[in-house]
Amino acid sequence: MFYYLSQFLLEETAGTELGDLLSPLRVFRYITFRTAGGALTALLLSLWFGPAVIAWLKRLCMGQNYKDAAEEAGDLKARIVDKRGTPTMGGLLIVVAIDLSALLWAQWNQLTVLSLLALLVLALVGFVDDYVKIAHQSNKGINAKVKLSVQFLLALFVAFYLYNDLHMRKLVTEVVLPFWKYPVTCGGAVLGIALTVFTIVGSSNAVNLTDGLDGLAIGCTAIVVMAFLVLTYIAGHARFAAYLQVPYVAGAGELTVLCGAVFGASLGFLWFNCHPAQVFMGDTGSLALGGLLGIIAVLIQQPFALFIAGGVFVLEAVSVILQVLSAKYSRKYLKTDKRIFLRAPIHHHFEKKGWYESKVVIRFYILSILCAVVALATLKMR
Repeated sequence: MFYYLSQFLLEETAGTELGDLLSPLRVFRYITFRTAGGALTALLLSLWFGPAVIAWLKRLCMGQNYKDAAEEAGDLKARIVDKRGTPTMGGLLIVVAIDLSALLWAQWNQLTVLSLLALLVLALVGFVDDYVKIAHQSNKGINAKVKLSVQFLLALFVAFYLYNDLHMRKLVTEVVLPFWKYPVTCGGAVLGIALTVFTIVGSSNAVNLTDGLDGLAIGCTAIVVMAFLVLTYIAGHARFAAYLQVPYVAGAGELTVLCGAVFGASLGFLWFNCHPAQVFMGDTGSLALGGLLGIIAVLIQQPFALFIAGGVFVLEAVSVILQVLSAKYSRKYLKTDKRIFLRAPIHHHFEKKGWYESKVVIRFYILSILCAVVALATLKMR
């Protein structure tokens, strides 16, 4: 909105004395300025409304008054804070801060509208899931098949929407690999649509699985989105994209403003979610943020860069898959219950080994920073 208002004022007052006075408004044409504005706005909104939202959730009794899955499975040696009673659905604060900031500072093109629409849909799914858990005071929310079905339908909608638009079809049909200069496939609709769906659904669920310790998921999200702030800016800048030999996507620069809003909202929420957490984001936030990261990666043709930058999310998801497979294999063929990890996702494995929660989180932050650096390094290693 600020961009359109500033340009309207500049056009209406062009050639007048008032136009000279309003000339500083040209700064709104710069993506870097609007990205900083979006990040700061989202941060301040989160910090300002955070205490009120937490108090509101407490009044509505939106607290988790049951043991989480990790606690039910056995003793967590180093967990010293009881999480029961902490309000959840804090993802509402994140989503609202992102939406308001992006609408204020970004240009409303197809890429930003599609991203924000997906963010709202996944936040709604997560909200329903959180509500069911709280209503029944149980770890079981809505049916997993229902949740996955909605995610798949959303991802398919995004994939086919891009494919049916001639100007954006290449975002689906051209598959780009890090460390490689040119698309590995061109015109591969089936492969491209499958990769799009896998990226969005996989990212959404991977962040959801990571959300098990205070500050873990939101902190890693902030780190990953910083990497994509750089990647989206380059993708939307024709000269930089050509120099670094990455796909140029017209309008992708506005996704940089969105990434700035996500970063600001993540930092603001981390203020209240750091150990010991005053509020949890719940599925309302984790499903939405994960899906948003996936969609942004698809829109700049960098899904594999997301797999690298989001290495912690991938590790969490893979640990769950390996745990399930090992349990099924051992029961069927070894007639015993043997598992690779003490508990999955893997952050609970380290808790069971006696690591303090803050120790796990900080070390996962370090790993996430390393993954983000590697993802950015692919820009020069082609």
